[in-house]
Amino acid sequence: MKKIVLVFGLISGAISSVLMFISLSLMRNGTIDHKNGEVIGYTAIFLSFLLVFFGIRTYRENNGGTITFGRAVAVGLLITLISCACYVASWEVIYFNVMPDFVDKWAARTVDDLREKGASAGAIAAKQKEMEEFKVMYDNPLVNVAMTFIEPFPVGVIVTLVSAAILRRRERTVEEGGVLGAV
Repeated sequence: MKKIVLVFGLISGAISSVLMFISLSLMRNGTIDHKNGEVIGYTAIFLSFLLVFFGIRTYRENNGGTITFGRAVAVGLLITLISCACYVASWEVIYFNVMPDFVDKWAARTVDDLREKGASAGAIAAKQKEMEEFKVMYDNPLVNVAMTFIEPFPVGVIVTLVSAAILRRRERTVEEGGVLGAV
């Protein structure tokens, strides 16, 4: 199990890291607008988690063609954790070394969006204060890691649960046309 989890987790993590870097680069140079960046980002995360399905399937096929739902969930969650760790590590490098102005630009876009919607001066000032407080908090590496981990992990859990439900296969008994004594 260790080899399968490690291989599929690292491949998934590499895919999510590369897609994150590409999408951030495209947003930074204006090819992709920031309003669509979130959709593109979560699509990239989902695509990287397709490796969870293939990892569970490979584990099942290497173990006599059977896997319980619980074992499939365990395999999928381990792959997800490795992939998320790669995603977080990539973001930490990007945020603190390549794009330390990320929150500043995000805050400016948020305030501009409020202005375009006709928000009051008080609402804009409150949002600016909120964004300044967020930046102070987000510049703490531990908070940054935790918040970044929360982005892909729920997607990985959903993909794991769906994959485990689809791929579970138990051994059949003699009455069912399978192996004697197996459940």
